[in-house]
Amino acid sequence: MIEALAVLGGYLLGSLPFGYWLPRLLRGEDIRAQGSGNIGASNVFRVYGRRIGIAVALLDLAKGFAAALVGIWAGGALVGVLAGAAAMVGHARPVFMRFEKGGKMVATAGGAFFALAPLAALCCVGVWLVVFLVTRYASVASIVTALALIGLVLLFGYPWPVVAFAGAGAAAIVFLHRHNLRRLAGGTEHRFELKRARRA
Repeated sequence: MIEALAVLGGYLLGSLPFGYWLPRLLRGEDIRAQGSGNIGASNVFRVYGRRIGIAVALLDLAKGFAAALVGIWAGGALVGVLAGAAAMVGHARPVFMRFEKGGKMVATAGGAFFALAPLAALCCVGVWLVVFLVTRYASVASIVTALALIGLVLLFGYPWPVVAFAGAGAAAIVFLHRHNLRRLAGGTEHRFELKRARRA
């Protein structure tokens, strides 16, 4: 019973749409009508700048971390994986937004792996930053990091539920970035400019 509650709690945590709530609270605007229309941290960063964007990224990471950590406490690595996966699903289809389209799960997945596979997650932060700074494409950084995670959890010898979760999570992240891949192929993908934002 406690294991099922941990997974349900993970979904509810993941459903907290910080990328929608913070711009509403601080700017009085609907992020879905801005930029790409996505409620994820990348779009918030692009539209409103680093202060709000980083806050959303950290909150999205925290909800994945909390969900997986509670799952580990409730039933070990397998329940931690299920709770972390539930948080990712909640982020993608949040109940608090009537199951409308949410974010692309990158930060929430990262938070879950900080609880489940901290060494691999820490390395992934480095991978994401290097790829992003070189390419200035958040989508490329996210896809490369998701794929790198599979090798990293294998390298560090994490248990099979974590390895399976890394593979499934990477596949989901790549799938959710399929439109970005098409824009990259067509040369129309948005490249970040870190010097300024549309609003201070």
